[in-house]
Amino acid sequence: MKMKKEDKLYSPKVMTDILKKYKFRFSKSLGQNFLIDGNVLDQICDGISLGKDDEVIEIGPGIGTLTRELAERAKSVVAIELDKKLLPILDDTLSDYDNVKIINEDVLKIDLNKLIEENFENKKVKLAANLPYYITTPIIMSLLESKVNLKSIIVMVQKEVAERMTSAPGKKAYGSLSIAVGYYSKAEIVTIVPKNAFIPKPNVDSAVIKLDIYDKPKVKVKDEELFFKVTKGAFRLRRKTLLNSLSSSDVGISKEDIKNILNKLDIKENIRGEKLTIEEFALLADNIYDLKKN
Repeated sequence: MKMKKEDKLYSPKVMTDILKKYKFRFSKSLGQNFLIDGNVLDQICDGISLGKDDEVIEIGPGIGTLTRELAERAKSVVAIELDKKLLPILDDTLSDYDNVKIINEDVLKIDLNKLIEENFENKKVKLAANLPYYITTPIIMSLLESKVNLKSIIVMVQKEVAERMTSAPGKKAYGSLSIAVGYYSKAEIVTIVPKNAFIPKPNVDSAVIKLDIYDKPKVKVKDEELFFKVTKGAFRLRRKTLLNSLSSSDVGISKEDIKNILNKLDIKENIRGEKLTIEEFALLADNIYDLKKN
């Protein structure tokens, strides 16, 4: 018997029954944890302000718990699922929804811009994801760096990673990831999700994080690659000063040159990278660029 719209897929009993029906076993290698909290589903959909004209890409639909909520609110949903064993389950749980398309692919290998062009007439779309935690950061950074045509991203991540992505200068969690995410988007934590909101229960608490993508990066830099080299180099040795960290990185200029640039920008030599704003990092990177060019 096919599932109906009124069946609450996030109910532990309903979920357990359907998993038993299809003899599904969770894959540790794929980091599979399925959400069983309906309130969190609402917070995810509310977090990206889904409306009837919105079109959505979902990464990792699992058995379709979030997919159903997205399909109820949005115009259309394209869900990308890697695990072939979940396809017959999705065919069942989404049988009442004619605005959902499932693609069996690895999101790191698929051309998302082409997918948007073919399925959404190249309009800007919203993206939702519940990703395996071991690959969350690479996927998010791939989405941002490849400049996929997205309005916003809402994603479930490890709580610690969410704190790093949203951290401000001077905070313990602030680092190169905070700057990289902040360069492309405005990031905020929507809600904290405890371990017991999932089957099976993960080892850590989670967080739903929303990234509103900027039309242009937050700061203008002369060389993006160098900018990110500088920010990564600044945090390479967290306990060291900015001067010493950059001197031992691959930014390509001497310690004396770095010292001169810091003095020129009125940045103290003994400051640590965690104290600099993204704007200050942009100025620092541009000055290094100018020096290398001359």
